[in-house]
Amino acid sequence: MTDTLTETLFLVTIMQIITATSVLFVWVVRYKNIIQEFEQYKLPSWLRDVVGIFKISFAIMLLIGIFDERLKIIGAGGLSLLMVAALLTHLRVKNPIYKTLPALALLSISIIILFSSYM
Repeated sequence: MTDTLTETLFLVTIMQIITATSVLFVWVVRYKNIIQEFEQYKLPSWLRDVVGIFKISFAIMLLIGIFDERLKIIGAGGLSLLMVAALLTHLRVKNPIYKTLPALALLSISIIILFSSYM
């Protein structure tokens, strides 16, 4: 492997760790905020629970994906889809841009992680 490819894969691994950690932090440590947001957006609690299960699962897949390429693809692809849904929700409720930026950032990083699998 070339040095550039090795450095790129190292950066992708760092992105996987940061992305998974941030998702786990928000959906575990700051779960009360998630409850408030879903209530504010008038979304049902069952949807919040399903989204949480998927987000936590995809975050764990990203971490395991450091060693297993298939799980990296599933985790990054799944988070990408969820972040598209999050962006559409933020647009639907007309949130200010600063509330939309985290979803946009996670979408961008998830897409980079996903495409890195095809390098």
